[in-house]
Amino acid sequence: MTINLDLVIDAEEDSVDMKAGLETMQGVSDAIRCTAEAILSGATPKRQHHKGKVRTSLKKSFKGSYGHIFSLDIHDDKLQKNLNRIGRPAFIELLTYFITESLYIDTKQLSPKAQKALDGLGETSNEVVKQLRVSALENIHEISLKFNHDVKIRHRQSRDIQTVIAKFDRKTAKVLQATQSDEKVDLTVSITRLNIFTGNGRLKIKDHDETVAFGFGIEYKEVNIKAKKIFSENLNHNNGINSDKWSFLKVSVVPITLKDGKIVKYIVKGFYDD
Repeated sequence: MTINLDLVIDAEEDSVDMKAGLETMQGVSDAIRCTAEAILSGATPKRQHHKGKVRTSLKKSFKGSYGHIFSLDIHDDKLQKNLNRIGRPAFIELLTYFITESLYIDTKQLSPKAQKALDGLGETSNEVVKQLRVSALENIHEISLKFNHDVKIRHRQSRDIQTVIAKFDRKTAKVLQATQSDEKVDLTVSITRLNIFTGNGRLKIKDHDETVAFGFGIEYKEVNIKAKKIFSENLNHNNGINSDKWSFLKVSVVPITLKDGKIVKYIVKGFYDD
């Protein structure tokens, strides 16, 4: 079974630096293969081999911005059945979800079918995100960092219809230098999203507009039941009501920040009801 995709490097010319371009293409291939295999098998591959069950194949190029059509090919009956069960639309949603999560970017709400598949992955979903940050993201950003070209991965639904799965540029490359602080800070927050299988989610600081990613820094099964209940109950209480009626939690967190000081995630270390 084949899913058609393409890679677009936004350049004014029809050519780009070959070395940086090839490294970006390698990163895209690794990211797609790693994520796809994890979604379909439930395990995160540490290496991709040329005889693997999930591969990418270059197709004919196209005119305009430099780019290549390529395909994601499934060479395993069991994985093909899993893809059929999940469905292509939900599978594409999950590709977008994992790449976006690896960039610390907020994702749109998943469809029920995609969410069910994500829930079924459990802790594997955390492993996928970590694996993408090991080398795939670094390679993908080569052409952006060295030549300031933006990169897009798209799903080719047809010759005339392409849906963007992920975008990369110098701004997203900053996540490669994200570091965890040594100091704890106390915040008053509301929970706006929570994955009950991984403990990852989004929170909103009181009197702030934007949400920020959070996690517990350990496997969710090791988080005590009281914490799980307090966080899930806060989310349930706030769901569907006006923000002026939200309840809050006080949390002690360690920030993960970019070089420019922007906080992209909080690791929860302690909490209590507001």
